[in-house]
Amino acid sequence: MVTETDSRKGEHSSAVWVGDGLFTDLYELSMLQAYHAEGMNQEAVFSLSVRQLPPQRNYLIACGLDTVLEHLQRLRFGDADIAYLRSLGHFSESFLDWLHHFRFRGRVRAVPEGTPVFAHEPILEIEAPLPDAQLVETLVMNQIQLQTVLATKAERVVRAAQGRRVLDFAARRMHGIDAAVQGARAFYVGGVDATSNLRAGQRYGIPVAGTMAHSYVQAHASERAAFEAFLATYPETVLLVDTYDTHAAVDCIIDLAHTMGTDFRVRALRLDSGDLVAESQRVRHRLDAAGLNSVQLMASGGLDEHEIARLLGAGAALDGFGVGTSMGVSEDAPHLDIVYKLCAYAGVGRMKLSTGKTVLPGPKQIFRSDSGGRDTHDTIARAHESLPGRPLLATVMDDGRRLGEAPTLDTVRTHTQAALARLPSALRGLSPPEAPYPVHVSAALAAYRRDIAGNIA
Repeated sequence: MVTETDSRKGEHSSAVWVGDGLFTDLYELSMLQAYHAEGMNQEAVFSLSVRQLPPQRNYLIACGLDTVLEHLQRLRFGDADIAYLRSLGHFSESFLDWLHHFRFRGRVRAVPEGTPVFAHEPILEIEAPLPDAQLVETLVMNQIQLQTVLATKAERVVRAAQGRRVLDFAARRMHGIDAAVQGARAFYVGGVDATSNLRAGQRYGIPVAGTMAHSYVQAHASERAAFEAFLATYPETVLLVDTYDTHAAVDCIIDLAHTMGTDFRVRALRLDSGDLVAESQRVRHRLDAAGLNSVQLMASGGLDEHEIARLLGAGAALDGFGVGTSMGVSEDAPHLDIVYKLCAYAGVGRMKLSTGKTVLPGPKQIFRSDSGGRDTHDTIARAHESLPGRPLLATVMDDGRRLGEAPTLDTVRTHTQAALARLPSALRGLSPPEAPYPVHVSAALAAYRRDIAGNIA
């Protein structure tokens, strides 16, 4: 349907950030220096979760783990980093020397990328010496939040498209280069078919796709001249038909098809404005009447999952969608109430008692139960428990080293689709279900929470 190059060569191209120890908040290093001075370096457990789902989301698709693990393996403080920190006059030389030799030494337990998760469930837990686990808070929250938000939004868009192709056109209006590149990865996990972003295509092996811009047509003396020139270079392309008058452009393309005969191999036309229901129906009728049944129609321009669902519900004759800004910034739910909280130190469970911000203490596990091939409920338990259902958290890093080969992005994408297919059908709509997916706390974890709360001085 579109001009597309599949850049996947079976290799995993990881993120390129090396030594970015300064991607943290000042207060993290301030606490680390205090820990250093106090000799507080026993094992800690921090848990990353979302306190509550956005009102517009029935579940979240966990995403970003691969990026986090790459960062953790490469995390360093280089000479320039240390010089900058020294210039602040805030840190001792002994602490700066400790930072200069820092390597992340922790263990990471996480749900697989692409797994649907719910409020309060640990997406990942980090077990490490207290300074190590504390330092990475900003990084871990940043990457998991971004990619989880965007994978979840993309999956909703793909679901609304009902099997039609969805292309990522979002990069130019996203919040910076990192968001656009990591976002394209998350979109692909969520089911988007291809991206226009070449950097993401190169880095992650995502199929790349693109059409043409109005400026190309405007730069030529006439619309026909523009079409003829573009087809001379890209015979199997997508032509944009709404620069001036959509129906005149379609008439021009039909005439070109008759003139070119078997050399006419246009794959699709793109509509970017106007009443997309009426326009697509009229264009489809004209193309079919001219014998151009194989030429598909795609739409772009201000689309999100609700607009796509409306268009298809109204009978729009569309075969695919290019989706940009709304998906790229997850316009209706751009952030999560994501937290990274200490839940154990020196073998003892820790928790907050703040109103609305309590923490489940200790290392944990999620057990997902099913019946008849559909998931029915989850239970958050203590890590050592063995309960009915599938345990979701697995160790993916130990002593700062990734365990095994990173799964390919296509493997993650396939896992996502299989995991979503197991969810109750009521959750798979765009609107909230009558009742949320049940998430329970095990009796042992509930008792442990009461014990820890009762012992807090």
